[in-house]
Amino acid sequence: MHIASGVENLEGDCRVIYESFQAYSDFATPVRLLAEIAARTAGGPRQSLFPHDWARKALAACELVALAGLRHERPAFGIDSVTVGGREVAVSEEVVYATPFGSLLHFRKALNLRQPRVLLVAPLSGHFATLLRATVRTLLADHDVTITDWRNLRDVPMSAGRFGMDEYILQLVDFMEAMGRGAHLVAVCQPTVGALAAVSLMAEDKSPATPGSMTLMAGPIDTRINPSKVNELATRHSVEWFENNLIAKVPRRYAGGMRPVYPGFVQLSAFMSMNLERHVKAFVDLFHSRVKGDHAKAEATRSFYEEYFAVMDLSAEFYLETIKTVFQEHALAKGTLEVRGRRVDPGAITRTMLLTVEGERDDICSVGQTLAAHELCRRLRPYMKMHHMQAGVGHYGVFSGKRWETGVYPLVRDWIHQADHRSSLR
Repeated sequence: MHIASGVENLEGDCRVIYESFQAYSDFATPVRLLAEIAARTAGGPRQSLFPHDWARKALAACELVALAGLRHERPAFGIDSVTVGGREVAVSEEVVYATPFGSLLHFRKALNLRQPRVLLVAPLSGHFATLLRATVRTLLADHDVTITDWRNLRDVPMSAGRFGMDEYILQLVDFMEAMGRGAHLVAVCQPTVGALAAVSLMAEDKSPATPGSMTLMAGPIDTRINPSKVNELATRHSVEWFENNLIAKVPRRYAGGMRPVYPGFVQLSAFMSMNLERHVKAFVDLFHSRVKGDHAKAEATRSFYEEYFAVMDLSAEFYLETIKTVFQEHALAKGTLEVRGRRVDPGAITRTMLLTVEGERDDICSVGQTLAAHELCRRLRPYMKMHHMQAGVGHYGVFSGKRWETGVYPLVRDWIHQADHRSSLR
């Protein structure tokens, strides 16, 4: 979820690395396709039909070969229904607003019931919005949910223009304007900074679409507080170092050909290098689970890595400007952040209720970094601000898993519903 994680181990000419990766990917694709055909045809639970141990091992190996390849398209959310009020309700997806760099994807429920409208801002950090699949599924029970569905920059033509920090923040403003009056905003991890900046601008402009509530979860609002190893990495090198070592141009064959990007496969390599032994063990366990017939465990591992290996490129401008303004200059926290020459002042927020959430064991966004938003929103009355620190969870536990569902989500739900009721009385 953090755009600077582990990159120190990847020093080198990224332009050459991208070309090498593409050549390897082209070579390996036919092999993976054959392995996938074998795994889908006779693998998985079906391989239990094979009496010979060697056959089950061969099919399990095919599954690993097929799974190991990276994917550059967004996986399906796969949320076909959700339980609302004790009954199952069908869910369908619809794009309600689109720009060259992202869309608003609405999860429409077959239900004639008014629920608070929520814009869930997904991270733009190398993975697709489906990384928040569990978050969406939980929110859908009590909310009308729309998510920011960011596009892979290698598929965005150069003619669409640049997409740096300014454009990103203004894109969030644009998205909120498209949502209209009475919506609520929930931002997870990396986008908390942009979300707070966007709401600040909207509040200062007295926009009718300024959200009624803003929930910021596990985000780097002020990384000077309890800096993590990830934060220290981002300040160890100059922006020029990141540009020289980690930026490449998209191969010409793609729609975004020659666009400077921070490649998604580099980010994934950085993530994996931080916990390489754990990932290797997970693949070994997947192999043995298939051979032994423990398909439920194997399916859980396979599903995780299908999502984890779906990567997207980030624009070079956005990546480098985020490193500089958020992690090196702490611009929003210091009051020096500007968007196209206009200073961003969270003190302009007076009517948007603020909830911040952190995880006790978060080693990416440490305790206190998200809480810093309360001091920045200095004109919000005390009863319009609340903070929650969830005990016993790391970064991902803030927005997925049992602790999210039973500890964090009820607070988020009640806060949004309280803000929605308050907005309706205006």
